[in-house]
Amino acid sequence: MPVPLFDPATPLLGLRDELHAAAVRVLDGGRYILGPEVEAFEREFSRYVGVRETVGVANGTEAITIALRALGVGEGDEVVVPSFTFYASVEAIPPTGAKPMFCDVDPVTFCATADTVRAALTPRTKAVIAVHLFGNVAPVAEIAALGVPVLEDAAQAAGSTGPGGRPGALGTVATFSFYPSKNLGAFGDGGAITTDDATIAERVRSLRFHGSRDKVTYDEVGYNSRLDELQAALLRVQLPHLDRWAADRRRVASAYEEAGLGELVSLPVPTPGADPAWHLYVVRDERPDELAEALAAAGVQSRGYYRVPVHRQPAMAALGRDAILPGTDEAARTHLALPMSPAFGREQVDEVVGAVRAARSASGRHG
Repeated sequence: MPVPLFDPATPLLGLRDELHAAAVRVLDGGRYILGPEVEAFEREFSRYVGVRETVGVANGTEAITIALRALGVGEGDEVVVPSFTFYASVEAIPPTGAKPMFCDVDPVTFCATADTVRAALTPRTKAVIAVHLFGNVAPVAEIAALGVPVLEDAAQAAGSTGPGGRPGALGTVATFSFYPSKNLGAFGDGGAITTDDATIAERVRSLRFHGSRDKVTYDEVGYNSRLDELQAALLRVQLPHLDRWAADRRRVASAYEEAGLGELVSLPVPTPGADPAWHLYVVRDERPDELAEALAAAGVQSRGYYRVPVHRQPAMAALGRDAILPGTDEAARTHLALPMSPAFGREQVDEVVGAVRAARSASGRHG
C-alpha cells in the first residue's frame, strides 16, 4: 500500500459543506481584502493561541520580516537564527537591513537552546528567532532569559503545546504560516503574527498595509502583505478542529513507537515539557538516504528536508563561512521525515514500519 508523506486532503473531507458555505459567504459579501472574515479569524486565532493580538498577513516569510521590523530590527543589527531550518527563517532577515547570525541546534530535538543561542550573541544582537522545528517546541523562556527579544517561528507548530503555553504565546512576537501542508493550512498562501504587545501589533498592521495606519498618510516603506478574506474564512472553518488533528498526529506518533519503529531508527524527542503536534515526523539514522531509497521502492514516501543547512546555501555562504555548527551538521546528515497525517490509521503505520524493517533486514542493519 503506497503511503504519502502528507495527506492534507483526507482530514477535510467531512468539512466540505462548511468550506463551500464559507467561500460562498465571502463571494456574496463582496469584501475580499481586510474585511470581516480576517477580523473574525484574528480574534479567534488570538483566543486559540492565548494572546491579545493576531494580525493576518500574506505568508509566513513576510510575517517574519514584518515582525522583526516591528521589533525595531534594522540596518546594522544582528538576528540570531538556527541554520537547521527552512530557508525562509533566515531569508526574511536581510530585507530588514539586519545580518543573520547562525546558531547551532540540539541534534536530538532539532531546536536551538539557550547555550547555542548564547554562543552567537554579540553586542549588535537585536532579536533571536526560535524555530519550533517539525512541531517540536523550542525552549523560548530559557532563550528569552538571555535578555534579547525572541521571535517564535511557529510555522510548523500550530497545535503543539509547551511548558509555558502554546507556540505563538511564548515569546515577544511570533509568526505562523498557513501554507496548505501545515497543521492549519489555507488553500493558498497565508500567514499571521501574534503578540501580547499592542504597540508591536499596531506597527505590524501599518507595515502590512504599505506603512500606513489610515490609508492616507504613509509613515514608512511597508509591504502589501494581507491575509485575504477567502483564506481567512476557510481557516475559520478548520480552526475548531485543529486540536483534534493535533491529537491524531500524536496518536500516529505513538502508534509508530508501539509498532517498534524505535528499534530500527531514532525516534523524535520532544523538548522538556513539550507535547508536539508533529508537523513532520522526523527520525534519525546513520544512512538516511539509503533508507529513503529503500522506502521509495516499497511505495513509502520520505524526505530529507534540510540536508544542506542554510549557512551553506549559495545565497548565505558568505554570511555563514565562519559558522562552526556541529549539531546542525549532525542533524542535517542524519534526519529523515517519514509519513505523517492525522488521517493515518494503524494500516499506514504498519506499512511504514514494515518497510523500514524490511530495509534494515536487507542491509543487515538494526537500529
